[in-house]
Amino acid sequence: MPIKDGDTIKIDYTGTLDDGTVFDSSANHDQPLEFTVGAGQVIPGFEEAVRGMEAGEEKTFRIEPAEAYGEHNPALAQSVPRSVIQCDMELTEGMMLMVGTTDGQQMPARISEISDENVTLDMNHPLAGKALTFNIKVVEA
Repeated sequence: MPIKDGDTIKIDYTGTLDDGTVFDSSANHDQPLEFTVGAGQVIPGFEEAVRGMEAGEEKTFRIEPAEAYGEHNPALAQSVPRSVIQCDMELTEGMMLMVGTTDGQQMPARISEISDENVTLDMNHPLAGKALTFNIKVVEA
């Protein structure tokens, strides 16, 4: 039967970027991805792509940034003085940190630039602004 909203399914997948880099795969997790279609547990473009598929079916599809992790938002990158970063490790570009927001929440931020005085923290999702290609197989529907 075709997959529809409310169905809990299991998917084997490999996700790649336009340059062929694999950014995630169910093989890395030792089990298929399980989620309920229509429940918002995966990115919108992924949910849309599996609707209508059936158990055993495979396909490859591309998701544009708007239906994945959104466009990269420059407003989510902020330069702060190095002195406000409390970290026991040496800071490096690409390093992920948890930062406190003004409302007391903790958010992941990636260090995108370091100077002698400042550190630029980018709170965009690491895949923001990127088109994603998935090769999937419905293992169970």
